[in-house]
Amino acid sequence: MSNYHPLTFEEAISFARSIPGHFPADAKLDCQEIGDGNLNLVFHITDQNGGKSIIIKQALPYAKVVGESWPLSLDRARIEREALQLQYGLCPGLAPEVYAFDDELAVTVMEDLSDHTIMRKGLIEGAAYPLFAGHIGEFLARTLFFTSDLAMNPQHKKEQVKKFINPDLCKITEDLIFEDPYKLSDNNNYPEYLEDEAQALREDGALHLEVALLREAFLTRTEALLHGDLHTGSIFATAESTKVIDPEFAYYGPMGFDVGAIIANLLLNYASRPGWTKDADARRETEERLLRMVSDIWTEFETRFRKLWNEEAKDPMAGAPGYQDLYVTKVLRDTAGFAGCKIIRRIVGLSHVADIDTIEDQRLREEAQRKALAIGKQLVKNHRGVNSGDDILRLVKQAVQPFEGAVR
Repeated sequence: MSNYHPLTFEEAISFARSIPGHFPADAKLDCQEIGDGNLNLVFHITDQNGGKSIIIKQALPYAKVVGESWPLSLDRARIEREALQLQYGLCPGLAPEVYAFDDELAVTVMEDLSDHTIMRKGLIEGAAYPLFAGHIGEFLARTLFFTSDLAMNPQHKKEQVKKFINPDLCKITEDLIFEDPYKLSDNNNYPEYLEDEAQALREDGALHLEVALLREAFLTRTEALLHGDLHTGSIFATAESTKVIDPEFAYYGPMGFDVGAIIANLLLNYASRPGWTKDADARRETEERLLRMVSDIWTEFETRFRKLWNEEAKDPMAGAPGYQDLYVTKVLRDTAGFAGCKIIRRIVGLSHVADIDTIEDQRLREEAQRKALAIGKQLVKNHRGVNSGDDILRLVKQAVQPFEGAVR
């Protein structure tokens, strides 16, 4: 990529002007860099005359959160762009449209979603998203089913697996989620008062066994094309609309990883509620709404996934008696286990969540951190015994029981 360089504001504007049929010749374009992520530049381009706007996203050849000492392949921009195009094709209302791209510059130009709110921010503020479970259930069911051997010709699917090999970003996942929290690592990041929890994670052999099994699944099972980083910071939402963004971690892996990721982030917000909602009745109402959302996401996903299986499956063995039930149960158990791993890493690992880290009261912040860890460990240790969405909620409620009454 000899012509690659990070775009300046002027170059981003020039690129925007070059997109055929998008901005008029007399457009007065304004550019702002709005990226707050760890890996990319994100430019917001707006026509001050007509109000039309776009997003230009450019990958950097290193992890922005660390610097040039952590190099990354620019091919991840192609992977993200192709994943976005595929997801938009399967779920046009649930992913942004891609308008243009330049693989040499690692640039993708896409729909501006400024009329939506980052879901994490909305959840912190107590917003309700009554249609979200149905939307994300649809997104998960369609993107996972139609990129799997259940729906694809096996040879074509293997070609897709090759296209979405994503070693650099998979290594980030492998290290930060399945390794670092369970050992002494420079990547770990937690306050001194959680050293007892971190030490317990390092010494818990039963927990390590379950993490090892989940890590093996992540490393070896190419079930479907995953988003790969499906958290509430990668979703734009309103009460009526959901848009999934940022699939640069996309690769072929176990379906439950994506389902578990979004559930984990809802449970992290659930653990944080005492730090955000002082009124006890309002807090309980929000907590119950979040738990219902967790349950509803699994139900919506399973219902849609089974319907697609029954109506669209191409696998000649898809109708084998009991196969569908065993397959769905496997995805459910993976969902619970991966959700637990995601929660744990967000407390002691390199990258945290604002839901918990920005709680001002240290006592309430610490309680949220310990509660989240309890939920994460409970899900990981018991994921192989989960048989229904209700079992996930039961494990969550068991984990938080010791904390009940602490802030009531």
